[in-house]
Amino acid sequence: MSGGEAQGERRLRITEAHLHPHLRTRMHQRGITLEEIERVMNEGWEAPDAKPGTWGRVLVFPYGREWEGQYFEEKEVRVYYKLTSGGHCASDGDRQIWKGLPEEGGINED
Repeated sequence: MSGGEAQGERRLRITEAHLHPHLRTRMHQRGITLEEIERVMNEGWEAPDAKPGTWGRVLVFPYGREWEGQYFEEKEVRVYYKLTSGGHCASDGDRQIWKGLPEEGGINED
């Protein structure tokens, strides 16, 4: 997947059912929405700091507010994941936090 979306390219659709409870907790702590995660996976660029065997996507969003006492114009959202036989599987360290996102086709793409 390249940065941005090519014309006619299928979009990966992510739903609440795909999210592990640990990921939901982290998203809430960090102020990240499901829509932002989906946009990162579909429109983000490759994260150059992903560890071997892990992929990463990055996208910057307008923010324009304070977080933990400091004002930020933008926020950067990064998603790290592994490709498994069942499709994409996001990870937080060594923990699986997404379940069964197909790599291509299937019910999760528009």
